[in-house]
Parts: sequence; C-alpha cells; structure tokens
Amino acid sequence: MSETYTVKAEAREKVGKGAARHLRRNGMVPAVIYGDKQEPLPIAIPYKETFLKLHAGGFKTTIATIELKGKKIKVLPKDFQLDPVKDFLIHVDFLRVSSKTVVTVNIAVHFENEDEAPGIKAHDGSLNVAHHSVEVECPAESIPEAFTVDLTGLEIGDSIHASVLKMPKGVSLTNEEDFVIATIVPPMAEEVDEVEEAPETEVTEQGDETAEDADKGDEK
Repeated sequence: MSETYTVKAEAREKVGKGAARHLRRNGMVPAVIYGDKQEPLPIAIPYKETFLKLHAGGFKTTIATIELKGKKIKVLPKDFQLDPVKDFLIHVDFLRVSSKTVVTVNIAVHFENEDEAPGIKAHDGSLNVAHHSVEVECPAESIPEAFTVDLTGLEIGDSIHASVLKMPKGVSLTNEEDFVIATIVPPMAEEVDEVEEAPETEVTEQGDETAEDADKGDEK
C-alpha cells in the first residue's frame, strides 16, 4: 500500500461556480467528502500540494487524512476534474473510509526482467500489453500499491494471464475470467510494396475478324 499523507483543509460555506473560481484564484481547490452514510462535506484543499500528489502516481489508490477544524477524516480520492482546455485541477471527490470499508480500485500492473525473456532479448519480440491495470475489490486500508509480473523465460507466443497475479489477503479481481494481461509477440515484418504490372490485353487479327463476322451475322 502507498504511504498515506495528510492534507489541511478549510470548510466551504459557499458553493457554486463563483465561489469555486474565488477559491482557485486563492490557490485552493474545491472538494467534497461523501460516504459512510453521512451528509456530503464541502471543503477546500491546497491546489499545489494536491496537483503534485495527483501527478506523482497512485492518487486514487492512496488513503489520505483530511484535517479539518481539528478533526481528522480518513478518505480515498475517488474522482477529480481537470479543466478541458488548460488542464488544471478544478475539483476533487473524496470517499470516507474506515477499517470496515471495502472499495473497488484499479491497480497498476508492472513488468520486470524483460532482458530475461528469450522471446524479447534473443528473438527481437516485444511485450504487447492488453491491460496496464486491473480492477480489484479490497479493504480500503489494504489497497495494493501495484502488481508485478516476472517475464523471465517467456518466449514469443507466450501469454500472461490474470491468474499469475499474486493477490494479497482480502484482495480479489472483480473479473472472474482468467483474461490475458500481456503477450510476447514476434517482431513486425518489414512491409515491402510490390507493384505487379497487369498484362497488356492484345487484340489479334483473328479477334477483329471474328467481331466483323459477328456484325455481318447480325446484319443478315
């Protein structure tokens, strides 16, 4: 599980576009905490700190502690919104979590030892990844940081299935099928464009005469 962190927040008394713009101009981001059968709690959090956490990786799989008016609230980031044009952070949704909370999250899949895979090292194949992450259900306080797949010994044509992932206690895939995560594929063949010349059509004298005879036959 990724290391948790703490965010100092402020209560939001006003909501709406105008209030949100005012917060952003002052270096804050509007956010809301929901879940645990409690009323949604509007808050404001520091923009720079949150933006850095977002781009550091594992943002939606790392529990955070929100400090608000002396109270500490454990949360898991569930969603965020970016400005479609300027790509800056404009809103974050947090889910309240406890030791009893079970969540559904996407966990990254990492691959190691490519140099130990003959299909890649010796035969110039490549790793074709079908799933860079997998969806799991697990306790909020036991979210895996990532899954690692060892490519040692794999040849061209070999596939890595979901069943090779080592699931920690209490963690399970939401997809019960043993789906393919990645495959070692052969090198791409060089495409050679060959233009074949079409044979010329020859009209023989015999063909002309036959056509004339046919015309004469029609006249009769």
